[in-house]
Amino acid sequence: MTNLHPSLAALLDFSGQVVVITGANRGLGKAMAERFWQAGAKVALLARTQAQLDIAAAELLAQRNNPAELFSASVDVGDSDQVTQAAAQILAHWGRVDVLINNAGIVSPGNYDKIDLDEWDRILNANLTGAYRMVRAFAPTMKAQRSGRIINISSISAQTGGVSGGVHYAASKGGMLAMTKTLSRDFAPYNITVNSITPGQIDSRGDMLSSESRQRLEAMIPLGRLGHVDDIAFAALFLASPMSAYITGATLDVNGGLLKR
Repeated sequence: MTNLHPSLAALLDFSGQVVVITGANRGLGKAMAERFWQAGAKVALLARTQAQLDIAAAELLAQRNNPAELFSASVDVGDSDQVTQAAAQILAHWGRVDVLINNAGIVSPGNYDKIDLDEWDRILNANLTGAYRMVRAFAPTMKAQRSGRIINISSISAQTGGVSGGVHYAASKGGMLAMTKTLSRDFAPYNITVNSITPGQIDSRGDMLSSESRQRLEAMIPLGRLGHVDDIAFAALFLASPMSAYITGATLDVNGGLLKR
């Protein structure tokens, strides 16, 4: 493959930009962190489990040994105080934020009659309200900069009801799509775009599916395979780049053709 023309390569150069990713300790979040790190960004890794964050951070530093451009903190997005504290630390450290990726979330199955209101509140608080907390924490800085990208990681479950997640999970992810559209309107005057990615069946952890379950799912997908974490990471790179400057309020389906709209 020939090298990209410099002007094209620059479109995916995130040098000097600050990218904040929640749920960055594994799976989709970790993959997105790795790709933005490889693209030169300063990356803030946020997740609940410090031990997994430490592993993710070490792997990034093994690729590019620049600890001044990496930040990690144990943060539960369901806790307002923790979100506020982490945002203050990031902004004190770097003074800006260019990309916010709301990826943290909890997948929870169960029929509606098995889900009590405490469980409903737990999932909505983590998946939907947590994303809103993050937006509120960083929006003033983006507005002052008059620039920014907000990317919400929703789910095909928001569009179809899903095959495994419960009604509370689907509702939380559907709420993210509605929030995306509304925030895109509110933030457009400040040159801040807000978009969603709706992953389909992603093989984020290869040990989660039996061979029979994998074959059954692959047979449902027109492209004949489960998604890879990089399929989502590359979509996030696009939505964070100048190539998507005129896209806001949109939902990018990354599902191998499982849902066609």
